[in-house]
Amino acid sequence: MSAIKYLIVGSSHAGLSAMEAIRTKDSDGSIVLLTQEEHLPYSPTILPYVVSGDVDAARVTLVDEAALNACNVRLRKGAKVVEVSPASRTVTLQSGEELGYERLLLAAGAEPTLPHIPGLRETPHYVLRTLDDAIRLHGAARESESAVLVGAGLIGMHLAEGLRRVGLRVSLVEALPHVLPAYFDSEAAGLIQDVFRQNNVNVFTGSPIAGVSASKGCCIVSLASGTELSGEMLVVCAGVKSRTQFLAHSGVEVDEGVVVTDTMRTSIERIWAAGDVSQAKSFFDGRKRVHATLPSAVEQGRLAGMDMAQDETLSPYPGGIAMNTYRCFGRRSFCVGLTDDSQVAQDTEVDRVFLPASEQYQKLVYRGDRLVGASCINSPMDPGVMVQIIRRGIDLGAMRKQLSSSPLETGRSLMAGIWG
Repeated sequence: MSAIKYLIVGSSHAGLSAMEAIRTKDSDGSIVLLTQEEHLPYSPTILPYVVSGDVDAARVTLVDEAALNACNVRLRKGAKVVEVSPASRTVTLQSGEELGYERLLLAAGAEPTLPHIPGLRETPHYVLRTLDDAIRLHGAARESESAVLVGAGLIGMHLAEGLRRVGLRVSLVEALPHVLPAYFDSEAAGLIQDVFRQNNVNVFTGSPIAGVSASKGCCIVSLASGTELSGEMLVVCAGVKSRTQFLAHSGVEVDEGVVVTDTMRTSIERIWAAGDVSQAKSFFDGRKRVHATLPSAVEQGRLAGMDMAQDETLSPYPGGIAMNTYRCFGRRSFCVGLTDDSQVAQDTEVDRVFLPASEQYQKLVYRGDRLVGASCINSPMDPGVMVQIIRRGIDLGAMRKQLSSSPLETGRSLMAGIWG
């Protein structure tokens, strides 16, 4: 059995970014991308739009076979890894086939989690993490008139909007006090909730679920408050976890994800990890966390690929910064850095503008004269610029007030001076 020089488990953003970084340094070494799905590489961020029919499932690929062949990269579909054996430097596929490697990247992503709700596992339900999940949901939505969604994170909110726009009656249930609890504080989330209610999405927050069941072609969701909701479709969007089960006997250190160094190396020699499966350093406190965002996946994949190919220009990972952009019913929002009230420490100062009548919200969080967090709804900010201001630790000094009053112009002016 000949060893593959670069074996990459996972073919989405982290895996593809690593592939590109490797090819920049090593144009000849063999690269094999493994995906457990039967599809070409795609971005999970597009899946809610496949469900709603806004995007054709056949047109979501990030790279096609011709482009991979041009890079001398082999893609193997339907190749689910079930075991990694560092001693023999092999991985075992579900088919029983073994593949040898010289250097291995774990970019297997994440998988849905199911909350502990009585009756859930016995009740027909959907999740959304793969393209096949999206295709199934799209088909079910075309034959249904109503849906109950469990979980009001980004996936749940995108799905609720998409299903409502194609005509379904939608109920959205979140056990925590407000929607998008990992991204926005209660005031910002309240504006978003109001927009959904204006568009006839029934939103139930602070509503733990007592149980679910099936009855006459519908699902019944019973809330702890005594309210009962029914829908032809039940969709669980209650979060994801790193896909690490196949590492159980590998010796690779796993916590919430695969624990990595600042160059994406795992605890085992010749094995790296990147993307939603990895647990890497955070920018603000240095603690290792799973940074499940697209920008983090791309950056971590790039660094892993550079290190695998021994690229001497590699710089260590500076640490993950949370960043998410979100549009709902025509409203634009985003958050970056430390924005949730639970993250805002005593040594920070918050500059907040809240105009509910105009559906506008802006929040800037400072530590001294340095920006550490920003979030907005319908406010003119450039997310990329805000990330750079935070990451570079720019001392804003007297420009703090100017940034608050004119965030777009001031932010871009600051960065133009640095980049210019």
